[in-house]
Amino acid sequence: MTQNDYYQILGVSKTASAAEIKQAYRKLALKYHPDRNKDKDAVEKFKQVNQAYEVLGDPKKRETYDQYGHAAFDNSAGFAGQNPFNQTYKSGPFTYTYTTSGGSPFAGFDFDFGGFSDPFEIFESFFGGSSPFRRGPQLIRYNLTLSFIESVEGIEKKIIHQGKEYKIKIPAGVDNGTSIRFKDFIVTITVKPDEIFKRDGLDVFMDYKISLTTAILGGEIKVSTFDKQIKLKIRSGTQPGTMIRLRGRGITHPQKLAKGDLYIRLLIDIPKKLTREQRKLLEEFEKTLN
Repeated sequence: MTQNDYYQILGVSKTASAAEIKQAYRKLALKYHPDRNKDKDAVEKFKQVNQAYEVLGDPKKRETYDQYGHAAFDNSAGFAGQNPFNQTYKSGPFTYTYTTSGGSPFAGFDFDFGGFSDPFEIFESFFGGSSPFRRGPQLIRYNLTLSFIESVEGIEKKIIHQGKEYKIKIPAGVDNGTSIRFKDFIVTITVKPDEIFKRDGLDVFMDYKISLTTAILGGEIKVSTFDKQIKLKIRSGTQPGTMIRLRGRGITHPQKLAKGDLYIRLLIDIPKKLTREQRKLLEEFEKTLN
């Protein structure tokens, strides 16, 4: 394997699709993973594969690589006097680009959502957990607990780091277990369970009770979701457990590339106590069915 050509390292053509590049990377990453491959050069090949995917797996970096080659990613090559990606910080599914010229070192972070800042973070993204090959001092980690609504809508929180207070922006759509790196510390998100809403990826599920008469006769109901109140038409003869799918009403992906759906499961609210008149009417109704 040679580092002269990233396409050769991954074994794909220059016209390969993003899916083909990702598939080739995963196959080689597993092949040369030092936990599986005990060859003395496995670690070096594993690093080369990750380095290749770091560039080819990102559309912008791939375009730059196709145009300028390795010089665009080599600080010593004098590409415009600066590596165009050397100010990008990445952890988990998020990339923060440092754009502030002064003041607080954590003000002015922009979401870039580009590639990875180093090969080991590719490993962490694909396989989960920390890479056993990462070197250097470990960053301080903080745990931040959010409500379901805060995780969906995004929020600004305060962190005390080394005696100083910092305001950090948590993007909308983060999930339980998401880790975000803010330059020299990492924040891991814990989302508290919600009594009404249940999350599955970008989709949200909720139960809603309707009356027995509404289920039988049909009608219109108002449902308060996590972001707004909506009106729904209920068909006559609706059965218990009927699921209504509202496309695009779920959670927005942090990269804003997709949005999930909202699923409302209808439950029938059966009265526990009936008056004599109600019981008589129901008995008469049942006779008409028979």
